[in-house]
Amino acid sequence: MSKIALLFPGQGSQQVGMGKELSESYPICHQVFSKADEVLNESLSSLIFNGDEEELKRTENTQPALLTTSIGIWEILKEKGIQADFAAGHSLGEYSALVASGAISFEDACLAVRKRGQWMEEAVPKGKGTMAAILGMDRDTLVGVTKEITETVDVVEPANFNCPGQIVISGTVAGVQGASELAKEKGAKRIIPLSVSGPFHSSLMKPAAEKMKDHLTNITLNEPSNPVIANVTAKAVKEPEAIRQYLYEQIYSPVLWEDTIETLVNEGVNTFVELGPGKVLSGLVKKVSRRLKVLPIYDNETLEKALEALREV
Repeated sequence: MSKIALLFPGQGSQQVGMGKELSESYPICHQVFSKADEVLNESLSSLIFNGDEEELKRTENTQPALLTTSIGIWEILKEKGIQADFAAGHSLGEYSALVASGAISFEDACLAVRKRGQWMEEAVPKGKGTMAAILGMDRDTLVGVTKEITETVDVVEPANFNCPGQIVISGTVAGVQGASELAKEKGAKRIIPLSVSGPFHSSLMKPAAEKMKDHLTNITLNEPSNPVIANVTAKAVKEPEAIRQYLYEQIYSPVLWEDTIETLVNEGVNTFVELGPGKVLSGLVKKVSRRLKVLPIYDNETLEKALEALREV
């Protein structure tokens, strides 16, 4: 019996115009965008569909924008009778996974990720922190590199274990530069500095996490209808208090994405549906195993293709 997992992208996947075609074609999807406008008391949908790219790239806008687009697509799939066995989201995408699984309301999630974006932006002064992708290096060696540089230069830590041979590091500018140079010396194939506004998923994000912890205490969380794989543990989480704790820890802890996909594969999942702009997560799944079926959905054409494939699952 084939199992299906929903995957929800995080920051970096956003693009102006995402979800527009689907929103115009499906009233159920349009309703989600309208609901976001109402909850945030501004026209987020206008920014998403026709706005300025720099404005959309601001963390406090990107996060609710991606959540809204992903959940808009999920509502279409639900209306078409599609059900999933598991859900997982990359960083911010974990909130989308929890909404899709009924653990948190869309309204609460929308406000939470707006705040999360603001607090992450404020946690470290602009220009003080950064991130870089390290390609072609094994996990243990890179963890050793980040420890050495943190002790001798400045803070740098693993932020995303994305797939075999692709790990993102995060920290101060000096820390990331130092680790990048040492990683290169120790055999990393390529270093890609990332265009981000802060050192996300590092201990430098603790101030944002503390504010988020307070905010999360006032949010109603339910047991999800299907297991959601937590970024922090790469294991299924169902208990509302554990979800709350992991959403707090997630802000300053690495995203265990490679482990998350392996957990899902071990659970018997062989079909992954990515709901949101682009195909970043689909690409990462394929790097874990070429045999897995990936179905990205971001416009009418990809929706039709995915629905056709899902009818055969």
